[in-house]
Order: sequence, then structure tokens, then C-alpha cells
Amino acid sequence: MLNQQFSAQDSELLEQIMQARRDVRGNRFATRPVAQKLVDKVLQAASYAPSVGFSQPWEFVMVSNQSTKQAIAESFRTVNQSAQQQFGDTKQQLYQSLKLEGIMEAPINIAVFYRPSKLPVLGQSSMQETGKYSVVCAIQNMWLMARSLNLGIGWVSILEPQEVKQVLSAPEDAELVAYLCLGHVKEFLDKPELEELNWEKRKPLESCVFDESY
Repeated sequence: MLNQQFSAQDSELLEQIMQARRDVRGNRFATRPVAQKLVDKVLQAASYAPSVGFSQPWEFVMVSNQSTKQAIAESFRTVNQSAQQQFGDTKQQLYQSLKLEGIMEAPINIAVFYRPSKLPVLGQSSMQETGKYSVVCAIQNMWLMARSLNLGIGWVSILEPQEVKQVLSAPEDAELVAYLCLGHVKEFLDKPELEELNWEKRKPLESCVFDESY
């Protein structure tokens, strides 16, 4: 639609969806399958994301096979054991109580990769990382679309990327950006779980906005 405009109600609805978005853990996923038409909408949302030079450098590996998920879950368990050691006693105890992934519980896993272009990309010459930033924009689109469909997404970052690549037979130049768990949710929390548990506090907006310079 040429020069499409949106209402104040549209803007408020988008804000509500953003505020209600959650990183969903395994203990929150329901067991029922996700209809393919909903999965397609989530993936289509990714394709609407902005990308440097309109390069669209994202690729997605859909994982539902239990043995494949189990291999990814093994990588999580190995990395998770060492990751918790970096925290002090109090936080380490809380860390150990957290369910930090939903690899086996979510009916669908999505490995999101960055595939760099073999040709020059407009706007990427001095900031190569903008290619990966573009993939992250696609992930945010997926997250918001999923929430609007009352689906949950969990981002599993406690993984060894090379192990994931090996399990999924990813090409050498593919870089893992995210491993997502997608599914219906038993309930959406009122606040992000780590905020509710006082792992961290939400930053006031004024603490990270500066005029003209730092």
C-alpha cells in the first residue's frame, strides 16, 4: 500500500507486543505441535527485517528431530557446567536453579546463521559486523511475530557454535548467531523471568541516553 499510515491504536498495540515479549524457557513450553502456517509467519517476519545493503544474509535450519535436538542439548550441558563457574556464590546458586533452555521441550528449534556475501555489500565496507546485526534484526522480527501469535521463543546462547555447526552440517562460512526454541506456551510471565528473580534490574531509560556526546 502506497504511503501506508498507522493509527495511534496500531502504535499502542505494537508497544504492548514488545512489552509482552518474553525469552521462554523449557519449563514454560506446552507440548502441542505448532501449525506450519504459524511457523511460516514467523519465518516470513524474519524476511521483512532491515539488512545492510539489502543483503538479507540470514539462513535458518529447522530442527525437530529428537536425536538432533539431543546432540544440541549435550552441547548446552557441557557449556553450562563451565558457564556457571564465572558467577559468585549467591548468583551461582540462583544460576543452578534456573531452567535456561527448552531444546527438548520446544517442538521446533531454529538455528539462525549469518552467511556473508562473497561480493561487496553496500554499506558494509567499514563495519563488517553490520551483516550480523542484520541477522539479529531478523531474529527480533521473529520474536515479535511469535508473541503476536501467542507463541514463545527462547534464545539459547549457552552453546558451543562449532559443535552446533557440526551437528547441523553447516558450511564453513556459516556463522551461528542464534539457536531458538519455538512453541506454544503454558503461560507468559508478567515480567522477564530474570527481572522477576532480581538477577538484574531494568535500566532506567535516562541512564543510557546522552545528548550530543557521552
